[in-house]
Amino acid sequence: MNRTERLYALVEELRAVAPRPRTVGWLAARFEVSRRTVQRDLQALLESGVPVRAEAGRRGGWFIDRRTSLPPVNLTAAEALAVATALAGAEDTTPFSAAGRSAMRKLAAALGESTAEEVRALTGLIHVLPSRTAPGALTAVERAVAEGKVLWIRYVDADGQESEREVEPGGLLAAEGSWYLIGWCRSRRAGRGFRLDRVRAAELTGEPSPARAIAELDRDLAARVRRAETLRSLRA
Repeated sequence: MNRTERLYALVEELRAVAPRPRTVGWLAARFEVSRRTVQRDLQALLESGVPVRAEAGRRGGWFIDRRTSLPPVNLTAAEALAVATALAGAEDTTPFSAAGRSAMRKLAAALGESTAEEVRALTGLIHVLPSRTAPGALTAVERAVAEGKVLWIRYVDADGQESEREVEPGGLLAAEGSWYLIGWCRSRRAGRGFRLDRVRAAELTGEPSPARAIAELDRDLAARVRRAETLRSLRA
């Protein structure tokens, strides 16, 4: 095992038992190196920003904060391309996409060189048109859903008619390539879906919104929707 492999293995060992600590002596025996080598490796991890910490005392040792660390990301070229194209298509048009660019930079930094080369070649063939979503509207919709606040919107329907509404948000819906805000429209006194690229302006009112299940807003829709497979791991 070379030093790079050992550094990764040290992090994984500490993650596996976190928040319990491992002593330098235990780690030295585990990786069949000297205590001095382990101490030097741990110090290198600490200086590189890995959240490893030392705790003094009889029951002390080195430990890692699992809340601020992730296991190594080993994406295949196909997986990396799937993430890259999804983020590119979402850019400035779908909810919570603002952090997509920084997320992709982090994933790109974790790719192996051969995988990165393959992905770079394919992403050069991907293009996107500018977003039609009004600046700031997407952020207001995101916050309304996340914080449970009533939202004021100026909206243009399929016939080109513009209106102003107050909406109690119930969630977000993806359908046939478009995103919708699902909520209770106070003007129509009914559940409605508002396509995000037709929202011309949006502002939080600051008023707390009642929690509304999708079945309360639209029973037919509730019977037809499904959970996205790609989100299951986040809900586990």
